[in-house]
Amino acid sequence: MVDWKSGEVIQMDSMIFLKFMHALLGLYVWEFFISLDFEWAVMTGKTRFRWPLIFYFAGRYLLLFALIGIAVALDTPSEINCQALYAFNQLAGNAAVGLASINLSVRTIAIWSQNTWVIILLVLIIIGHWSLILQGILLTAVWLPGVGCAITYSDTTILAATFIYSMCFDFVVLCLSAYKLVWTHTRSGTSIAPSRLVRMLFSDGLIYFFIAFVSNVIATIMMVLNLNAIMSVIFNVPAAIASTIVASRVVRRLTNFQRSGAEMM
Repeated sequence: MVDWKSGEVIQMDSMIFLKFMHALLGLYVWEFFISLDFEWAVMTGKTRFRWPLIFYFAGRYLLLFALIGIAVALDTPSEINCQALYAFNQLAGNAAVGLASINLSVRTIAIWSQNTWVIILLVLIIIGHWSLILQGILLTAVWLPGVGCAITYSDTTILAATFIYSMCFDFVVLCLSAYKLVWTHTRSGTSIAPSRLVRMLFSDGLIYFFIAFVSNVIATIMMVLNLNAIMSVIFNVPAAIASTIVASRVVRRLTNFQRSGAEMM
């Protein structure tokens, strides 16, 4: 049986963590650059800037900075303040997860034509979500000569609660969107087929929920198992990247659909 807390296993896990983070950074940078045309369209006025895009841009750039911070922590040859750097990485990464959920919430509010009760419900859920995200520093990182920054402790209880809350939040958003887009249309008794926009909104919401749910479940399982400080958080970054990429694509697809002048609800 593997002793996950032995020095030899932890050292091996550290090397896996290092290579895994570099691969994830490459994946996200690729996704980031192939979608820069959207930023350019907003900057040049081809796409109208609307206030909900603040959450879109904040999530994209915070996660990029967090991944760069992780790369710096793992690759720097000289001693740095690892605790401060990982505190920023954790806050920025968790904030990206929270902003991904907000992006979907804003879309749901628009689907419900800014219904007051839906706004109140989602705002209360968002406040609860961010109360967990802003809990404080949940990791301890130290500088090890020849290794770099290494995670020596992680508070898996709060981290797991945050990811579980995210899954429940995304499920509520999916149900609200599905009810308005599909169930309401069915109850109306009309024989008119759902518009292309309705089908796109429903399919995008379903795809987002599935990808975010699976990635969050894997991360939560590893945190609950709490094998060691590294394995407990190794899948947090993939979960944040998956949520951010899919939520960002949903925002871009809807914005580009509106810009193209296609049918609206």
